[in-house]
Amino acid sequence: MTLQPPQDIDLTACEREPIHIPGSIQPHGLLLAVRMSDRTVAYASANVAEIFGLDPTDVLGRPFAQVLPALSREFAPQLDDPPSAGSTRFVRTIQVQTAQEEKYFETAISRSGNCAILELEEPPSGAVSGIDALYPTLRRFVEQLQGASTVEILCNLAAHDIRRMTGFDRVLIYRFDAQWNGTVIAENRNEVLPSYLDLRFPASDIPAQARELYRRNRLRIIPDANYTPVPIQSRDPAPLDLSDSVLRSVSPVHLEYMRNMGTLASMSISILRDGKLWGLISCHNKEPKRVSLQVRNACDFLTQIFALQLEARENTTLAENRVRLGAVQSRLLAHMAAEEHFIAGLVNHQDDLMMLAGAQGAAVVTQDHCWCLGRTPDQDQVRALFDWLSKHHQEDVFATDALSGIYPPAQAFADRASGLLSISISKVHSSYVLWFRPEVVQTVKWGGNPQKPVQEEAGSLRLHPRRSFEIWKETVRNRSLAWDRSEIEAVKELRNAIVGIVLRRAEEMASLSEELRRSNKELEAFSYSVSHDLRAPFRHIVGYSELLKKQEWSELSEKGKRYIDTIIDSAYTAGTLVDNLLRFSQMGRTALKPRPVDVEALVDEIRQKLSAEHGNRRIEWVVGDLPRVNADPMLIRLVFENLLDNAVKYTRTREKARIEIGSSRKDGETIYFVRDNGVGFDMRYISKLFGVFQRLHRMEEFEGTGIGLANVRRIVERHGGRAWAEGALDKGATFSIALPDQNEGAA
Repeated sequence: MTLQPPQDIDLTACEREPIHIPGSIQPHGLLLAVRMSDRTVAYASANVAEIFGLDPTDVLGRPFAQVLPALSREFAPQLDDPPSAGSTRFVRTIQVQTAQEEKYFETAISRSGNCAILELEEPPSGAVSGIDALYPTLRRFVEQLQGASTVEILCNLAAHDIRRMTGFDRVLIYRFDAQWNGTVIAENRNEVLPSYLDLRFPASDIPAQARELYRRNRLRIIPDANYTPVPIQSRDPAPLDLSDSVLRSVSPVHLEYMRNMGTLASMSISILRDGKLWGLISCHNKEPKRVSLQVRNACDFLTQIFALQLEARENTTLAENRVRLGAVQSRLLAHMAAEEHFIAGLVNHQDDLMMLAGAQGAAVVTQDHCWCLGRTPDQDQVRALFDWLSKHHQEDVFATDALSGIYPPAQAFADRASGLLSISISKVHSSYVLWFRPEVVQTVKWGGNPQKPVQEEAGSLRLHPRRSFEIWKETVRNRSLAWDRSEIEAVKELRNAIVGIVLRRAEEMASLSEELRRSNKELEAFSYSVSHDLRAPFRHIVGYSELLKKQEWSELSEKGKRYIDTIIDSAYTAGTLVDNLLRFSQMGRTALKPRPVDVEALVDEIRQKLSAEHGNRRIEWVVGDLPRVNADPMLIRLVFENLLDNAVKYTRTREKARIEIGSSRKDGETIYFVRDNGVGFDMRYISKLFGVFQRLHRMEEFEGTGIGLANVRRIVERHGGRAWAEGALDKGATFSIALPDQNEGAA
């Protein structure tokens, strides 16, 4: 029967075990803690009195120089200049008198609060006596480093030489991943212990506080997993912090773990990168085994060289990737610079865009558009992902190789996008570039079932380390290949470049807008001045021509009379043009005075006026519902006068003209339209229709100044609305204006 852990069994208990204050040491050495302020013995391992033949009550609280004078003299220089907290100094091998005989001890000193911790180990029999014996191995290792072209070769070399110096049955290079699971990436062994190469071990095997001790104290050895701890004695109730100790006793759970693994001795050397724990060199022996402090120091030195070379190799690979991706990025920047909008430079060169991140698919998404490139989810799925990113991940760069773990809908497209890398272009108007990687199904080989079992002992449940390390396979799904650091950096640099382009163009547009605003004001002022000053001369021309015609008409020849009529018509036309130009220039200078306008009454008034002016024509007026509008009465009158006058003008070639005026409601706007059955226009020239002095018909066919529709658009836009037209040659035209509800006026 399998027991399920009840609620009172805490599976995270190991993570909170205070392993830095065990209250004991391993029995292959002895420990003294000397208080720095008065040089008295504050803590001592229980075996100190026995080894030196002392009464245990005579050790604690007494001056170190009185208790062990010879040892005090040996450590005096170190006590005068103790190491700082977080470091351990290995001193030298000394010879001191014990209770039975003179013995050699390897010594180390570290710091714990206001105490200096002195540790002594008797060298194992047959141990290396000095660095001279280790120098050839160290020199050969350094020489071989030059030929180690890959991280794999480098790791195998380190495992081989560490085993050569220590004589352990098995040496593993163990690397941590982002979740602190460890994978054996290199191994050197004899046939005594089984291979662990490529096996993965869960983060719970080395809990957080143990990893912190590995980071702080690079070396740890356990010569015999069946040892009996030696307690530390003190009159101080506070436990002694042994974080930097070389003899620190380890957790009983770890000793059980070692025995379950079939290893009675182990040694670990930390591999640090930039002060952070990268991995471990883990040494195992089937039988108890001691390694001298000299050899351990040499292994630590070798490991530090290995870590530096490892960093150099990884940095070289990173630099090569940066150069490769930098070339891709340069091409993308060139593409973006050549386009009017940077997005075109990306979507039109999808191969480079995907190559930049090593992706199989990419998407460029804004609030209005979505471009999917390569192998991606469908547009609706990308849109939904875009909405989720906009709400939950607005950081500049976001990367995951397990998207469905944080965004469950991604399970539906895991075959295309199990991995996501994204950059946010704008936080004001959400815009993202997304890269996708498909699922890569992996079979992970664990070193035994990674779940910690709970077993019943003496009627109670107790947490145990796992007993079996047989390969336990797990199929991992919904994960892609991880995004490389160089790829993340490359897309981040692309984002910075895009933001730079956008900001530069925004500055250019702002500068251009300011220049246009200034030019428009100057043009308006010029137009107003010119048109105002020209009104009087044209009136004089018309007036004097009319007088000449009235008083001297009989004296003029037929040709002279024709000249006078031409002068009057031309001056009148020019005067009308000046009046319209003056009115157009005043559009941008006059403040709007919006109030409710009865459009139906306004249109009826204009219609009656036009009917009176063109009484000889057959015009069918069709007037629909025309709701009231909030607008400037003078200006909105000008809009309908222009539209209706044009409808009458351009239908005069019809035997029966039909002019329809109506309205509709849509999206908070009232849309008014004027539709006729006149000569119409070619939609190819629609862009010219509302321009100043733009005409689509000859002056000889239809009179006009070419300013009327420009006035219409300007008035409507000043009210926050829109104006547009649709037509076809000889099939009539429809002119529409849309005015927002409750318009208060604007520009």
